[in-house]
Amino acid sequence: MKKEYDVLIVGSGAAGLYAALNFPPEVSVLLISKRELTLSNSSLAQGGVAAVLDKSNDNFKLHIADTLIAGKYKNNLQAIEVLVSEGPNDVMKLKEMGVAFDLDERGRLQMTLEAGHSRHRIVHHKDSTGKAIVETLLEQVQTHKNIEIFDHTLLYRLDKQENGFLAGLILSNGTSQVIAARYCIMASGGIGRVYQYTTNSAIATGDGITLAHMLGAAIKNLSLIQFHPTAFAAENDRERFLISEAVRGEGAVLLNCDGERFAEKYDPRGELAPRDVVSNAIMLESRAKGNEKFYLDITHKDPEFVRNRFPMIYEKCLEENIDITKQWIPVFPCQHYLMGGIDVDLYARTTVDRLYAAGECSHTGVHGANRLASNSLLEALVFSRRAANDITARLEREEQLPFSHFAEHDDLSGQPLPHGFRTEIRKIMQNCHFVIPKPEAVPEGLQKAREILDTLLNGGYAINQDFVEARSLATVACIVLQEVLDKQ
Repeated sequence: MKKEYDVLIVGSGAAGLYAALNFPPEVSVLLISKRELTLSNSSLAQGGVAAVLDKSNDNFKLHIADTLIAGKYKNNLQAIEVLVSEGPNDVMKLKEMGVAFDLDERGRLQMTLEAGHSRHRIVHHKDSTGKAIVETLLEQVQTHKNIEIFDHTLLYRLDKQENGFLAGLILSNGTSQVIAARYCIMASGGIGRVYQYTTNSAIATGDGITLAHMLGAAIKNLSLIQFHPTAFAAENDRERFLISEAVRGEGAVLLNCDGERFAEKYDPRGELAPRDVVSNAIMLESRAKGNEKFYLDITHKDPEFVRNRFPMIYEKCLEENIDITKQWIPVFPCQHYLMGGIDVDLYARTTVDRLYAAGECSHTGVHGANRLASNSLLEALVFSRRAANDITARLEREEQLPFSHFAEHDDLSGQPLPHGFRTEIRKIMQNCHFVIPKPEAVPEGLQKAREILDTLLNGGYAINQDFVEARSLATVACIVLQEVLDKQ
């Protein structure tokens, strides 16, 4: 590991990897991943990537309109226009790199329909599109000599300097290392672990958002959290696997505890309404029935089609003793995606000079109040590329000022962190700000979250992954609940 880099990229999901690939060979890049390189929310994305690739049946205006409708017209229209118009080229680049998108019998990209879309425009790789994209991007990144990659590496501090940043890292062997970088791209993912149940990977603790907040970056709409209506209702697992939107797109229906369809009672679009609408329908039906048992039924479809179209979901459900070709799938809403985050402009620039953000940790304004299915991977690609291009242009025209001498190691020692902080934060968030929020519970929840954060920041605790993640979750909870309180 060198002492200085042109760019530090935090996160190895689609945004981080694609950003790295868009730098020319003369730009030195350090890409770090908190855990293994393939562990990210991007890798868990099932449905696919939304893009207007068949203009005989689709156009940009329709994709923009669908995005605005899902986002309740609270979106940034300029950001959507960039996303929709530039995104198709990025999707085709993925295909050229070797992402094995599913093809139809004529060898053309197969496009499916998902809730909220007015056209078939979702390209996919079976039901594990994100995994296919991340693995392909990772293979590409590993061939670039200007990109150094470190897994199991935690960013615990980021300090602004006039000509860049000093970044404190905990390496895989537990030692600290401080490096300098002229620019930083946060691509650190979402905040799912602030909830008791989430579809997010174990690393989604809001670290990047917290560090950006500590630097003074604007954080926007962090309370706009999407709850997916059809997560597998496992009995014990905190991390719940997703039953993709595409399953409903292919004809699956929602059933209540009595085996009755009910979604159309709450919205004429039924099961194919946007996610927040379907989640709300389930919660309202749950209250009406006094029961949290809900199911997704695709047993009326040809079993061979189901197994081929959704092999990963089929296998995952079998592990839970559910054969989806013969049995109903137990489902219930849980935290899935963050629409807000570190506020950025159309080039992924934050309000802190030289700090950029892309992917789920960023707030581009694309999603508005609710994300349209399969727009997230597209957003990660488009805005991470724009960040890389903007940084490259700045590096080319600026004088490379040297970093002053800095200590290469920090003392991370301190008191051991007591158990229970993260559990308490998750309880607060689940109670105050789930699918149908409880505004009356927010003031007390915010006070408790602030007390936890204050204890963490002033307790003299050892700096390690447990501490950093607890600090992040407490910070995120405080920002979310304060935002909710301000809107009341």
